[in-house]
Amino acid sequence: MADLSYISTLPPANQALFHAKIAKKYSFADIAEKLGRSETWVAAAFYGNMPFAQEDIDGLVKILEIDPLSIEAISPAVNFFPDRASKFETPPRDPTIYRLYEIVLVYGYAFKSIIAEKFGDGIMSAICFTSKIDKEVDEEGTWVKITLRGKFLPYIKY
Repeated sequence: MADLSYISTLPPANQALFHAKIAKKYSFADIAEKLGRSETWVAAAFYGNMPFAQEDIDGLVKILEIDPLSIEAISPAVNFFPDRASKFETPPRDPTIYRLYEIVLVYGYAFKSIIAEKFGDGIMSAICFTSKIDKEVDEEGTWVKITLRGKFLPYIKY
């Protein structure tokens, strides 16, 4: 379930998409499957961090049964160049988002060093990037598995 208090801080077009999603009782996975996109990308787009292409908007009209006349108002607002992550507090107050932030604080230099050892001097792209969230259950409990896949970009000498 989406954090309704945060949704109210989003632009009206994104709020309208969330309200339609909630009314249809769809998960991001449901919408992603119907759009042919990844679950994480769709969620990021709903939060305004990725722009929907016109084909996505057309798909959302059908999937969420949005009135085609109201989509004319929504379309320009969600098909834009986003100002990514500008709306987020640092450090985040939401416990789940804070834990992800904490992972980077605790393991960030370890990740960076291992990337350098395995790939050389460079960075992992957050642009040429995919992610996936899975649920794993074993005898020790239920686990969240987050896979981050970013293209390695070596620094160039010039």
